[in-house]
Amino acid sequence: MVVVCKFGGSSLADAESAGIVKEIVESSSSRRYVVVSAMGSVAVGQRKVTDLLYEISESSRSAEEEVILRHEEFCRGVGYRRCEKVIDEVFGKIHKIRDREYAASRGEYMMARIMSEVLGMEFVDGKDVISFREGKWDVRGSIEKAKRRLEGVEKAVIAGFYGEDENGRIRTLSRGGSDITGAVIANAVDADLYENWTDVSGFMMADPRIVPDPLTIKTITYRELRELSYMGATVLHEEAIFPVRYAGIPINIRNTLRPEDPGTMIVSAAQDYDSE
Repeated sequence: MVVVCKFGGSSLADAESAGIVKEIVESSSSRRYVVVSAMGSVAVGQRKVTDLLYEISESSRSAEEEVILRHEEFCRGVGYRRCEKVIDEVFGKIHKIRDREYAASRGEYMMARIMSEVLGMEFVDGKDVISFREGKWDVRGSIEKAKRRLEGVEKAVIAGFYGEDENGRIRTLSRGGSDITGAVIANAVDADLYENWTDVSGFMMADPRIVPDPLTIKTITYRELRELSYMGATVLHEEAIFPVRYAGIPINIRNTLRPEDPGTMIVSAAQDYDSE
């Protein structure tokens, strides 16, 4: 069995949460491909790393200092010894290239570099698996590109959220785009399951801001998911559905902080998945 796991920023907010991610990945030999987002926020009101990187592209010194400090603390916590080298490399290129999308992509790049060592897996640059053509994300091109890059690669950590266009320029997907990267990887490696790890235990039967302790939806179809997205459900990026739906790969929404919860299974049809 082959499982692709995507971990969002809330799952990688600090060294402690990274330790939980490591436990989850290593608890099953099937989890062979890990897609990561940029470091998430720890405290309420703390700015996201991607937002800070956008500011850095506009020469914000305070934003740069905050990103560096947060990554240095993260690296110390997980025991990553090449942090200074990676930071110097990243910010040197940000200042040289002066491109907004390039700067924004470096959160995922740095996290993938760090987590590849933490997990003992090969690092895969997002530009080598996601393709843009004429300014738009190329679904088929991305899948083929990912297949070529991952051929013969047994285990890997892949940077989400960004790719490369036909001119070699780094381009970013829309917010939550690491979900799309994960779906592309799942298709490319012919995965049996795509796990999307976040900070909720799946889709709820009611809005938790209105109804206390709502029950989790155990199984939902892709069609039902689209209807939920129209009503404002934002657990999963809607464009992440396409690469896996037509390949018949189910998605499992899981909670990093509650890994024992089964979460929500997203399938082509209700009968495709037997919860028993």
